[in-house]
Parts: sequence; structure tokens; C-alpha cells
Amino acid sequence: MRPPSSHVTTCRRCPAPICWALTTANGRRQPVDAEPNSAGNLAVSRGPDDVLYVRALTTDRPELKAGEWQAMPHHATCTNPPPKRSGSGGQRRRTSVRPAPWRGTAA
Repeated sequence: MRPPSSHVTTCRRCPAPICWALTTANGRRQPVDAEPNSAGNLAVSRGPDDVLYVRALTTDRPELKAGEWQAMPHHATCTNPPPKRSGSGGQRRRTSVRPAPWRGTAA
């Protein structure tokens, strides 16, 4: 099964055709390759609201249900991926000193 052409767009970083789908786990958007791939670890389906939904194929649920197709996350196949983030654990490094509150002396 293939995604409907109305859902297919192009990646901003490479010319590959992708689809945006909502994850069933937390409702976040995830880019998925538009071409079905038997090596993929995602199951994509089209909901009754004409939205694409994606779920991970796990050892607990490795089989595809009716109406789903197997796909690869586009992050794994993008030919021009975004640069890796620094390994600082998500915390930004301070570049300046925060000024202390001014304490005036009472006369």
C-alpha cells in the first residue's frame, strides 16, 4: 500500500519524497519515507480523519494490521541530515554572568 499523493511532500534537506504522520504514542509529527520499505520499523496507516498515523513495530507487536504499510523513518535515510546537536544533555552553557539584585544602603 502507498500513501495518497495528497500526503506526499518533499524533504527540505534532500529531494526525497516524504509524508508527515502523527505518532500514536504521543501525537508528535514524524517524517516518514513515502515509499514503502520492508526493512522499515514503522507501521503507517490512514485514519478515518484522512490523517496519517505511525506506530513503531516492536517485538510485542511486529505484524502489520489491515490497512497499514511498512515504512522507514526519514531521519534514517535522509541524504543531508541536520547537524548533530551537542552532547551537553540539552542544557545551554552560560555565556555571561547574571547580575545580582542591586541593594541600596538605607541612609
